[in-house]
Parts: sequence; structure tokens; C-alpha cells
Amino acid sequence: MIIIDEKSIVKEYFNTTGFDRWRRIYGKDEVNKVQLDIREGHQQTLDKVIGWLSADGNLSQLTLCDAGCGVGSLSLPLAEAGATVYGSDISEMMVTEAQERAQAQLSDSSRVTFETCDLEEISGRFHTVICLDVLIHYPDDKMDEMLSHLCSLAESRVILSFAPKTPWLTVLKKVGELFPGPSKTTRAYQHREADILAIFAKNGFQPARTEMTSTRFYYSRLVELVRG
Repeated sequence: MIIIDEKSIVKEYFNTTGFDRWRRIYGKDEVNKVQLDIREGHQQTLDKVIGWLSADGNLSQLTLCDAGCGVGSLSLPLAEAGATVYGSDISEMMVTEAQERAQAQLSDSSRVTFETCDLEEISGRFHTVICLDVLIHYPDDKMDEMLSHLCSLAESRVILSFAPKTPWLTVLKKVGELFPGPSKTTRAYQHREADILAIFAKNGFQPARTEMTSTRFYYSRLVELVRG
């Protein structure tokens, strides 16, 4: 039996070939049409989260954890809007890029702290824990441990996005696997929404707001879960 260490695969990918690919996708550099579509879809998800938090009218009072922060695409605008943000990522390269962007872009970079850290190793307590487009890199058998830990960090709310498992998206994923290439990401995992919500219910969280972002190549279910 071969045991696959998914975390080591993800860490290696985002510290090597994946870092340059996703740094460009999450930046403003010229990219191909597929990457541009993913950039636009991901930005739609970020805008929805920022919209939710801004509409609540208390951003300056919040402590936020951005678990899997990447290059800081969400952490930085939230910090600029007045929140106190802790961002973590499994990739040292991503965290270094996020720190550099914070120094260059923020009027007060002290509002955000970045750390290289595995998701299950994050410690502390935060009003809201956010984890966007991270679960796609991990299979179902990792979900209980990962999501339960996020719940333990959140005083009030968790905001999560994931690739929903549907018959149509499963077919698209199979088609995509027929065209391998050096620029492809790590294995992409879909998850059943009912399974995700069941883990949160077990930890005392119930869904409040949901959104779906669909472009040609980007599919993401966004869910806000609050303590019951």
C-alpha cells in the first residue's frame, strides 16, 4: 500500500513551480486565457467575502485568520479596511511574497501578520476564520481534521470555499485529466457540500450565507458558518 503525503506534495508544489504560476495568477502579470479565467473567478470569491464583512459594518473591530493566505490577496484588502489580520500558508514562498506586498501596498502594515504554518498548526482565537480555495488540494479523509481545527480557532464564524462535487463538475475534471502538462496544479479534489456542513454541525456551526462562483474553469461554493 502506497501512502501519499498530500501536505508534502502541496508544500513542495507551492514552493517551486506552483509558486510562480499562482503568483502570476493572483497578480497583474500577463497570463493565458485559462489562468485569466481562474484569476477572475477567484477575485469574485474574494469580492464576495469582502462584501459580506464590509456589510456587517464592524471590520475595524474584528480579528481575522486567513488560513491558506497565499500571496495575501484577501488579507491585504481586509487589513487596509481596518481589520486585524493573521495570515498563514504552508508555502514559505507564498508568505514571503505576501509580506513584500504588505510592505508595498498597505498604509499600515502592522495590521497584518504573516506566518509559514500548516493549517492544523495554527493557534490562537479569532473572531472570524477564513479559508478560501484550500480544500481543493486535499481529499475527503483530511476534511474532518482540517475543518474541526478551523472551528476550534473561531469565536463566532468560519467562512469557507470549496469545489463542490457534482456530476457535471466531475465530468469536467475527468476531461481535464486527459490533458496533462507541466503547468497543471496539484490534484484537484471536489467535496460534497452535505459532508462539509455535517462536519461543521458536529462542531457547533450552522450555515448563514452561501454563494456560488462559476466561470469557465473556476467553480467555488462559498459558505459562511456561525456558531449556534
